[in-house]
Amino acid sequence: MKKYIAGFIGTGNMGGALAVAAVKAAGGEKIALYDINKEKAEAFANTVGGAYLPLRELCQNCDYIFLGVKPHIVNGLLEEIKEDVPEDAVIVSMAAGVDLWTLNRASGKEKIIRIMPNTPATVGEGMMLYSLYEGITEAEEKGFLEVMSKTGKIALIPESQMDAAMAVSGCGPAFVYMFIDALADGAVACGLPRDKALEFAKQTVKGSAAFAIASEKHPEQLKDEVCSPGGTTIEGVLALEDGAFRSTVAAAVIAAFEKTKKLKN
Repeated sequence: MKKYIAGFIGTGNMGGALAVAAVKAAGGEKIALYDINKEKAEAFANTVGGAYLPLRELCQNCDYIFLGVKPHIVNGLLEEIKEDVPEDAVIVSMAAGVDLWTLNRASGKEKIIRIMPNTPATVGEGMMLYSLYEGITEAEEKGFLEVMSKTGKIALIPESQMDAAMAVSGCGPAFVYMFIDALADGAVACGLPRDKALEFAKQTVKGSAAFAIASEKHPEQLKDEVCSPGGTTIEGVLALEDGAFRSTVAAAVIAAFEKTKKLKN
């Protein structure tokens, strides 16, 4: 085992969130950080734990190397660092639209994990998807799961399903935040103060999601159980249907999926 369990190249929103989770899981002394903005990375390291390292040193001394950079930068970054990445190190990429085979060609490495996390990982409630390249052993997969154990739920899926799943879990939080804001707007229009409207909307979405997860019932059945005959909820549901709520949300997921496919071109 190397000096550091995990190193993070890029400490932006997503890379930073995963680094925080890794610190919680493994301890700051086992986590290395790098960002093109050295001052930013050093400040982040001082805040959350972990050690700032120059890029080459990080690559040479970490078991797992997380790439937290934009998709269009990944190939160039891998070309730059591939000579410094030991054969027994695992590359972990979170770049949308960059599949395992592209990562293999760019890096020349066999030990690659592709992940798609989401921002709720910041509070330990994320949904992380991952796919494995052929060089990953069971022990390396287990080590990856341990270092990411504080992010929330983690699911292994085939590479062929990654882009579609990403459109739900990766992009979905933005859609949910819009829904929360819309719920609050409606309540404000009805006379509720903004702070209360947001508080009630957030907790309602949180509680509804928790109940849906705990229940074995289909969401449609859960919806029906809230709608009393001739009541207020069914009136609101019909207003959503009149506004093409379901098809609009589905279209948002499909649009995100189609954009991901374009990133590969």
